[in-house]
Amino acid sequence: MKTATRANGSNSSPGQPGKANVNWLAWLLGSYTMLGPFSISTYMPFFPALMVSLSATQVELQQTLSAYLAAFGFMMLLHGPLSDAFGRRPVILGGLALYLAAAIGGALASSLGLLLFFRTLQGLSVGAGSVVGRAVIRDRLQGPEAQKLLSQVTMIFGLAPAIAPVFGGWLHNWFPWQSVFIFMALFSAVQLTASYFSLPETLPPQKRTSIKPAALMRGYSTVLGNKPFWLLSLALSCNFIGFFLYVSSAPVFVTKYLGLRQDQFGWLFIPAMSGVILGAYLSGKVAKRFAPAVTVRYGYFTMLVATVLNLAYNAFLPPVVPWVVLPVMLYTVGMSLAMPSITLLTLDLFPSMRGMAASMQGFIQTMIMTLVSGVVSPLLADSGLKMASGVFVFLMCGYFAWFIHGMNRPGFTGGSLN
Repeated sequence: MKTATRANGSNSSPGQPGKANVNWLAWLLGSYTMLGPFSISTYMPFFPALMVSLSATQVELQQTLSAYLAAFGFMMLLHGPLSDAFGRRPVILGGLALYLAAAIGGALASSLGLLLFFRTLQGLSVGAGSVVGRAVIRDRLQGPEAQKLLSQVTMIFGLAPAIAPVFGGWLHNWFPWQSVFIFMALFSAVQLTASYFSLPETLPPQKRTSIKPAALMRGYSTVLGNKPFWLLSLALSCNFIGFFLYVSSAPVFVTKYLGLRQDQFGWLFIPAMSGVILGAYLSGKVAKRFAPAVTVRYGYFTMLVATVLNLAYNAFLPPVVPWVVLPVMLYTVGMSLAMPSITLLTLDLFPSMRGMAASMQGFIQTMIMTLVSGVVSPLLADSGLKMASGVFVFLMCGYFAWFIHGMNRPGFTGGSLN
């Protein structure tokens, strides 16, 4: 009986869980968002060892990363609809269980083909928690409390890109390549255990949708045919791309433009991720004070100031750390300040299909990130001024989408998230 009570959200009502439960839920949902960065950043330092152990070339081994990302992008479309049909808990628990099995398989892989197979399974399962977690937040909480919880989750996510490479380096220095998959298995096992006993089911059976192909296609058509959804998703994606451009360009930007060593990437990532955490913290603090649209406006103002400073610095001054990366840090503060409000406003467009909306929003962002990484980043990475100009263009695109969204809703002030 005790276990069943915890699984259903303790003794609090579904709409207003206790503070302790919300704090625990923030850590649980935040840990899901960390699984993706750990699956990439801790894995890449082992490429040389894997090449020797599996008798594979660099190009062949790169396919294990490509397969992971392709599977991740594909399942981004399905995690949410599956959770709308079967509930949030089964999809998250199933995703974690599959990821755990795939991680164990990766540690035992004796050939490139097997490793490719298990990395594909990891890609298929890794996004379940992070995608469905957004729907859990909006199912569980309303108004400022939902924004505050999503801000806390964003803060926890902000830790992952900063510490994942450190974990990868430690494992690489002390253990064989199998250790990275053992680490992934242990991390997901802890998540699976904690989720089994503590994750509430936030979608009642009477509110679930059909998973039949015809119903699924109607749902996709409804979401994709909604203009406000596209505008909010583009605003969110373009804002994030202003930061992701530096992430995807880091190997060239850090070593060639900044003139730093391979082990000095922290000069870029630590300030940038500190900005993400600070912005998310501020978003949570002002949730009860400002309407969502006001918070977003402050976020855009901060990003604009950061972008102007970035352009001015790179146009007139040499690239000297830490000064050259401080505008990037300020940008991520504004980006993270605006992100929770835009995300929740998007989910509120489809109260009965929040999972699908979260999936489609994540898929659009992933596809734009892929395009930027493959096409835009190589063109700009060797110049700080080019990078700053690229950020400015994406910021203007994001603000234009947000502005048009507001113009199409007379009297829009962000309203409440109820």
